[in-house]
Amino acid sequence: MISSKHRQNGIEIISYYTGYIVLIVASLMTIPIITSLLFLEWNPMLDFIISDAIAFILGILLIMYGMRSKESKHDMQWKHGFVIASLSWIVLTVLCAIPYMLSGHTLSFVDACFDVMSGFTTTGLSLTQDLDHVSIGLNMWRHILTFIGGQGMVVLTLTFLGKEMGGAFKMYVGEGKDIELVPNVKGTARQIWKISMIYLIIGTSVLWIVGMSIGLKPVSAFLHALFIFASSWSTGGFAPNSQNIMYYHSIMFETVAMVIFILGSLNFGIHYAIWQGKRKEIVKNIEIQSFLVTSFVACILVLAGLAKLNVYPDAVAGFRRVIFNVISAHTTTGFGSIYARQFALEWGDFGILIMVVVMLIGGSACSTAGGFKGLRVGIVFKGLIMDVKKLLLTERSMNVYKYHHIKDRVLDDTVIKSSAIIIICYIVTFATGTILGTFYGYPISASAFESASVTGNVGLSIGITTSSMPTVMKLFYIIAMYLGRLEFLSVFALIGYFLGGVKKACKNILKH
Repeated sequence: MISSKHRQNGIEIISYYTGYIVLIVASLMTIPIITSLLFLEWNPMLDFIISDAIAFILGILLIMYGMRSKESKHDMQWKHGFVIASLSWIVLTVLCAIPYMLSGHTLSFVDACFDVMSGFTTTGLSLTQDLDHVSIGLNMWRHILTFIGGQGMVVLTLTFLGKEMGGAFKMYVGEGKDIELVPNVKGTARQIWKISMIYLIIGTSVLWIVGMSIGLKPVSAFLHALFIFASSWSTGGFAPNSQNIMYYHSIMFETVAMVIFILGSLNFGIHYAIWQGKRKEIVKNIEIQSFLVTSFVACILVLAGLAKLNVYPDAVAGFRRVIFNVISAHTTTGFGSIYARQFALEWGDFGILIMVVVMLIGGSACSTAGGFKGLRVGIVFKGLIMDVKKLLLTERSMNVYKYHHIKDRVLDDTVIKSSAIIIICYIVTFATGTILGTFYGYPISASAFESASVTGNVGLSIGITTSSMPTVMKLFYIIAMYLGRLEFLSVFALIGYFLGGVKKACKNILKH
């Protein structure tokens, strides 16, 4: 009886906080509503009003259900925090897909959910139809989703409701973040948003000026600047046009976007440390060291491989077509400066292989980037060196090995093991996606490229991701994006919690 009551309290906790997260994110629909109103887009405005109403009603119902037991809200456990984070993403994906479906720009609700999950996870793959004629209101919504997803829906909610949430840190960690910029989670959430909003103002302003300099009208230039910044900073890869970054035909626009998405791929802790005057962090941090080494090696290898094939022979083409795409892949941004099929037709197997590797590695932990992160790569690599050194030293030697990430940390077997487990989860998901692609008749290199893109939340495509691809692959890609963004553990907690409830319900049925 006590166990049953405990589980009921757990359900109420999950319902209560999930409802708050839904309400906060649903309130963001007022932005595309106002945008549609300003640009006289009446049908899109109505789509968002309907969607907003549905989301608000559901959010309120979830909160009301959770408020039945007031004391339970302050009894959150780690499993509750993880389940809240992972469940809220599923609920919000369905709710935020409604305006997509009402717009008529998706062929099915699965396609609409695909695009929302792609936005939330900052992947950037899209199944939206006729993207060049999408309303400004819907384009605003697409880029709000990817911008919010980069920081996190839980992080957004904690910014406003930190005092209400006793288990705030447990939900924060459940969304794939673990760094504390200040001693409390509410302050950390606010610092993350403060950093993002400052960059938003600066980055949008610079892109706005560049946009006008290449011939865009002021209002259009501002919207493009805002959208491209949102995608760059969140390493999301969405663009307001089907040609992606190629639409602008500007090396300056591409360069500014590259600077922004490199900054966006860095750990928020690094940004905060540098702002606090700890500039040595740029040199000492293990993630930056890892990123510099892997990105440099990857660029050199791809340039050499394409030079051998006599592709992009001059330096400008090498920068715009090779280095840009490699860094875009490595930071998991997904802006493409060449067409999807050019990867398959021009880059060769060697170039595709390097791109697969950097897409899986990804950016920094606790950033807007995906992948299994440079931090984990650095830890596993240093762990390997540590084990070699231990073999060479005498048994009496008791050296303490460390790595630097914001501060000096002890490198022990537990840290190495946890990093290796997450990397293995990414590799298993990637391998499953590759096998699935080949099962449906796609070439293995193309299947591996697309699977790495969805698993690492990148968004570059080799041409597989289209509305005509099998529904099973669409559903798997949605799951892979979801798993990759939340870094598996909170999703596993949700599955375990659900299966535990089913098991208990079955036992009760058998007893009666």
